[in-house]
Amino acid sequence: MAERGHHGNGHGGYNGHGHHLEDGPIKPAPVPHVVPHVVRIANPAPLGLCGFALTTFVLSCHNAAIFGISVTTPPNVVVGLALFYGGLAQLLAGMWEFKTGNTFGATAFSSYGAFWLSWAAIQIPGFGIKAGYVSAGYERDFVNAIAIYLLAWTIFTFMMWLGTLRANIALSALFAFLTITFMLLCISDFRNSHGFKRAGGFMGIFTAIIAWYIALAGILTHENSYFVLPVGNLAKNR
Repeated sequence: MAERGHHGNGHGGYNGHGHHLEDGPIKPAPVPHVVPHVVRIANPAPLGLCGFALTTFVLSCHNAAIFGISVTTPPNVVVGLALFYGGLAQLLAGMWEFKTGNTFGATAFSSYGAFWLSWAAIQIPGFGIKAGYVSAGYERDFVNAIAIYLLAWTIFTFMMWLGTLRANIALSALFAFLTITFMLLCISDFRNSHGFKRAGGFMGIFTAIIAWYIALAGILTHENSYFVLPVGNLAKNR
């Protein structure tokens, strides 16, 4: 009985939970390190650039009146491209650029995807955009309205060009040529000038070629090609 009283609870120095009282406070078990699962997505920029380039190239060939096409020929064949490749595909590329955290790419691809969708809507008779002007006797105002529409895109493109000055030479050239393209087409509608329209068409062709080049530079890597394309990186000057 004396021995039992000496040990208190009869557990030989344990606190009843398998832990020696003299060992100090109970330490929590270490939490296992969990490595987060990172979902990689492909680079959406080449898709957006290709959608922009191909649609721009086809429309610009119409505007430049080459390959036997008259400068007054309606660009009906471009409508399908504007809806699905220049429009939808480029808009999707813009959404994926949001996922990658690229603010410039997200803004550019989403905006120009919306441009092509809006351009297609103007061309499709079912939307009644042109018919609304013509039926009210404002056909000339419709042309001026298109000029204002192009002027707005000229301003926006110039703003985007400012965001390329420390990116790379190819991208900066793309937005510079695109700004000039919109400006020439805007002047063409304001002045009803086929000459400015053709000039805008040729400038648009150069713009499309640059966009294709940048897209190819993004597709070709050391893993899938024997060579890569330089874009004139300006980041080293930061």
